Amino acid sequence: MIGSGSPLEGMTAQRLALFNNHNINLLAVSRQGERLKQRLGSIRLRAGDIVVLQGARRELPSFLQDFGCLPLAQREILLGTIRKATLPLLVLAAAMGSTALGLVPIPIAFFAAALAMVIFRIIPLRDVYRSVDGPILVMLAALIPVSDSLRTTGGTDVIASWLGTVATGLPPAGALTLILLAAMAVTPFLNNAATVLVMAPIAASFATALGYRPEAFLMAVAIGAGCDFLTPIGHQCNTLVMGPGGYRFSDYPRLGLPLSIVIIIVSIPTLMLVWPLR
Repeated sequence: MIGSGSPLEGMTAQRLALFNNHNINLLAVSRQGERLKQRLGSIRLRAGDIVVLQGARRELPSFLQDFGCLPLAQREILLGTIRKATLPLLVLAAAMGSTALGLVPIPIAFFAAALAMVIFRIIPLRDVYRSVDGPILVMLAALIPVSDSLRTTGGTDVIASWLGTVATGLPPAGALTLILLAAMAVTPFLNNAATVLVMAPIAASFATALGYRPEAFLMAVAIGAGCDFLTPIGHQCNTLVMGPGGYRFSDYPRLGLPLSIVIIIVSIPTLMLVWPLR
């Protein structure tokens, strides 16, 4: 926290040239009761501002003392550092290459890649355990039988028939857009992976009922499920940045709606080109 009378008051990161002069990076600024919209380097700092600084252990304490800052917390933030960068890239390249060449199935290749990251100590084992998201695993486990029951009981055919009725008279691009929009509408209430589990059989039945090949419709489901930019609850990344970024629920559709429209405009012709419908 920047203290009263600090030399940083009224200064900007650009003017101070923090990295060039002090080997310090300014990562974030928070100011009580105010939303900062300027670029990070152009924000004029004030007393009471909370700042996140990145620097070497031997340099940060003296910097904080010289510039009248009160240290609140210390975290190991590895932004901007090179930490065993080559080996993870090789592991990822091996996993992607083996699946692209058809040597091993995708689940085996990427499970082996994750295991290699632990064996070679690229990721500490405690971090692996910490990053396991129990609620997500439970939700996926619960939704897999939901997806199977929709398929085996004929529920997917009923929903596909209803969508087919709605799509009557639509051109092929319109039918594909309908599936993409449906996936985008469902994913905020479930999860991207769970949305694929539920929507994929519906999309396949929908395409078959209209006499189209299902590949493009399945890819539309995958794209729509992974593109939730309208709410902070559709994806864990959206939720994680809401608090630290000071965002409100209404901020997401303001930026997410134009982005979603761009995705639809680009995705539909690309899908029809790569995976012809007939």
